[in-house]
Amino acid sequence: MIPKINFVYSWIYQETLFNPKDIKYDKDKSWKYVNSFINKLSKKWTKKGPKILAYMERITGLKWKKKEINCYVLKISEFYPFSDPLTIAIQLKYKDKITTLNVNRFIDILIHELIHNLFIENGINMHKYFQYLFKKYKNLSHRTVIHIPLYAVHKEIYLKFFSKKRLEYDIKIAQKRSDYKNAWDIVLKEGSKKIITGLKNIEKYHKLYF
Repeated sequence: MIPKINFVYSWIYQETLFNPKDIKYDKDKSWKYVNSFINKLSKKWTKKGPKILAYMERITGLKWKKKEINCYVLKISEFYPFSDPLTIAIQLKYKDKITTLNVNRFIDILIHELIHNLFIENGINMHKYFQYLFKKYKNLSHRTVIHIPLYAVHKEIYLKFFSKKRLEYDIKIAQKRSDYKNAWDIVLKEGSKKIITGLKNIEKYHKLYF
């Protein structure tokens, strides 16, 4: 069962929780801006999105549980995207700088957060796998460790559905934060396929270490 991704704009969510205090909020302009973006996003996602979600299942051995997942699309936020509830802002404000995502970059971030969702939905298996990873990489941060299998899966998605250039841009962006850089370094050193094989055979790996 492949979930349907619903792109949702909630002005209450934006206005109450996310709008930066020093940015003047205009409900009508925000609504038009986000919904115009969602229209473009939906058209692109429809072409490849379901195939990508099916591929995630196939290469990981994990299964989607939900029939639908809401992705809350914000106009602007000072918070980075997160997976639950799945929330991504088109514009990220950091200090005095505002970075605006194009549709392709938004989709790359969406896939990142959806991989988190797939792991969350398969909590029992992933708990065992992360136990193994936290023991193997005991000197690394929590954030680094949880992103090792995520980046391994995402790398395979980039190479199958998009391009090496797009993958390289993601890796470049990750260099700005050491936790993410370290996770990518491990994926590139050990190999994404090897890491995914470990995920698929977690019962075997878990028995070896526990």
